[in-house]
Amino acid sequence: MVSHHRFDTSMAGARTGVLVNIALVLVKGGAGIFSGSVAMLADALHSASDIVASAVVWAGIWMASRPADEQHPYGHGKAESIASKIVAILVILAGLNIGFMSARALFTPERPAPGAPALFAALLSVVVKEILFRYTYRIGREQECRALVANAYEHRSDAFSSVAALLGIAGARAGVALNRPLLFYLDPLAGLLVSAFIVRMGWRLAGEAASELMDARADQSLLSELSGLALEVEGVLEIHEIRARAAGPHYLVDLEIGVDGRLTVEQGHDVARRVKEHLLCEKEQVTGVLIHVNPCHPEKKGLAGE
Repeated sequence: MVSHHRFDTSMAGARTGVLVNIALVLVKGGAGIFSGSVAMLADALHSASDIVASAVVWAGIWMASRPADEQHPYGHGKAESIASKIVAILVILAGLNIGFMSARALFTPERPAPGAPALFAALLSVVVKEILFRYTYRIGREQECRALVANAYEHRSDAFSSVAALLGIAGARAGVALNRPLLFYLDPLAGLLVSAFIVRMGWRLAGEAASELMDARADQSLLSELSGLALEVEGVLEIHEIRARAAGPHYLVDLEIGVDGRLTVEQGHDVARRVKEHLLCEKEQVTGVLIHVNPCHPEKKGLAGE
């Protein structure tokens, strides 16, 4: 079974994202208002969507940590996938809204140049969000939490958007200093670039979440590892087929093994039982194993077809 440490650590990572993004929204929102920067206001809105995204991920991890019950015999692991899907939708909607705001600002005449606070806020956001990305990504990979990894990339998209805002604000200020009015339009154009970053990230996250919800095939490296573990069990001569599907932090495995055709039903069942116990013991993420036993010739060993 997946340990409580895994869930506690993952939820701590999500909570950190919520707290950091609250602070960034206050800093960037204030800087955007006082400086009159459309790009910074757009970036602040992105960070606001990060708060919701991190909260949804936290709730999904908490739900996934609940044990199986009568209504959910396979556990609640897919709550993490559902959380990732919700995050993706929120990200896409935020990106579209930012694009609308930036496009409208692009055609607004005689806007004041963004003030210096917006420039410093954008630089601060780039640094903080990159640190948050690395922190969240490391926890997500170590704990094999796909929802948290998705949340980490959402943080990085915010860092990219802050880079775009930084360039746009600097360009607009340079336009005023150098008396180059065309440079002023870099600010709302940067907002449009932020929008594109966010929508692209949301689309990718939605595709990954949908793939898991539709029981996509697990990575070949995992299937090869599980096959190798099954072949370690005495009495297993061949692996005829193996499938695994993710349910949040868990994997459900369907396996067809070949055993000596001269074994009795009881003996074949005993081999399957030992295979199941071995997989559950060696792979913490595997919480369910369904095994079908096929008869084969004793002289054939290894994977079928090799």
